[in-house]
Amino acid sequence: MNITGEMLIGQSSVRGNEGTLRAINPANNEKIGPDFGAGGTAEVDRACILAQQAFDVYREITPEKRAQFLEEIANGILALGPTLIERAAQESGLPTARLEGERGRTVGQLRLFATVARAGNHLSATLDSALPDRTPPRSDLRLRKIALGPVAVFGASNFPLAFSVAGGDTAAALAAGCPVVVKTHNAHPGTSELVGRVIQQAVATCKLPEGVFSLIIGTGNEVGQALVSHPAIKAVGFTGSRQGGLALMRAAAQRREPIPVYAEMSSINPMFLLPHALAARASQIGSAFVDSLTMGVGQFCTNPGLVIGLAGEHLSQFQAAASTALQAKAAGTMLTPGIHSAYVAGIERMGAIAGVTTLGQGLPASAPCAAQATLFATDAATFLATEQLEDENFGPSSLIVACQNEEEMRAVAEHLAGQLTATLQLDNEDHALARKLLPTLERKAGRILVNGYPTGVEVSYAMVHGGPFPATSDSRSTSVGASAIDRFLRPVCYQDLPADLLPTAVQDGNPLGLTRLVDGNLIKA
Repeated sequence: MNITGEMLIGQSSVRGNEGTLRAINPANNEKIGPDFGAGGTAEVDRACILAQQAFDVYREITPEKRAQFLEEIANGILALGPTLIERAAQESGLPTARLEGERGRTVGQLRLFATVARAGNHLSATLDSALPDRTPPRSDLRLRKIALGPVAVFGASNFPLAFSVAGGDTAAALAAGCPVVVKTHNAHPGTSELVGRVIQQAVATCKLPEGVFSLIIGTGNEVGQALVSHPAIKAVGFTGSRQGGLALMRAAAQRREPIPVYAEMSSINPMFLLPHALAARASQIGSAFVDSLTMGVGQFCTNPGLVIGLAGEHLSQFQAAASTALQAKAAGTMLTPGIHSAYVAGIERMGAIAGVTTLGQGLPASAPCAAQATLFATDAATFLATEQLEDENFGPSSLIVACQNEEEMRAVAEHLAGQLTATLQLDNEDHALARKLLPTLERKAGRILVNGYPTGVEVSYAMVHGGPFPATSDSRSTSVGASAIDRFLRPVCYQDLPADLLPTAVQDGNPLGLTRLVDGNLIKA
């Protein structure tokens, strides 16, 4: 499959004439062909109108046909073979093994949502029988969830496959019955086109309305703002910076019809070292922590950017082990020159804050966009008094906070803003302290894990990848896992509709074979 530099609007390939852009290989800062033609408001309008026209047809196709469509996309991505991996590696600087794993995750997400679509549980089909003899009488009431409408999805910089064109937001929206208009991330336009053409072909193969999918390219913020502001768009999926997420939230809120923005933005993912675990295995935890910190050059939204422990001999052992492990870590290529510049500036700012010391660094950078891992330390009093110490510095850096006692540790936990994850390193003797921390951490984070490390997010039914602001814009949802489909659905109640007008999901006889709530009882019949 050739990369042409065109946008995909429905079943058409369109050359944008609002400027051009080229991808950059961050490993050497060299541009990669071809030129991509950027679109403008006219292309956004065309894609959104097509999505609107496709919506009522697409949302009512059978669960089986929707599942087959998602599986067709998954198979098409695999069929691209090394072409996709090679291009993604050029555009991101990520190693082949990482990208092959990410491709597997992308395909796995699509197949998970195919399973979700087939099962139909997301429809929440509910029937309350009429009670004509009751005073007052009760009508026949039936509920199902329907798709919200066309969804705008913004590709992420750090996952060119799994959080991009066919990533989790797109998979969940398509599974819910929502057409999708994707705005590519400018760091990997070639990768985006390859995957976009797979989806475009799957739409045609499955004989779906062409507006079910479109792919837009834009050189500035105007295209993204126009997409979010278009009246056909009913929800937004975004993974990126807090600044970018807030801009989209403002645009969505200022519309004549405000819409939800599901933005994953900023998290430092605190790890609490409880005293008995720290005493038992400080060096082991320190070494494993550094492996997690530097994985993917620290460019995961779940990167452990904050560590909290009780000051003393055992925390010093942890710091020594972490510093030693860090010294052996090579500087890795970051995703874009812009991300690298922001990381370097963040390291300089952190090192200049009074009360913060630099504990250790990895091997020096010797190539463009290469990031030297850095570990800082401070005390709880400084952390609690210095707002900027809570800022995420996207990359392989972390801050260790030393607390004088358990009360100070709990104060740090209470002080934290919303997070994607919170980790507890604990032994059995630490359970009493863990019980005191858990209510706070439940309020602060979307996922709480024990004796592990937050990098690595399983795509499953129980996973939550979300959290209170600023981790995300809406703490009630997740962007990973089967529950992500709920973001793109809303309930509709049907009161006393004639049988031949009822949607299939709530018809008598249960023609779709769903598990339904009937008069308060879960029944599959």
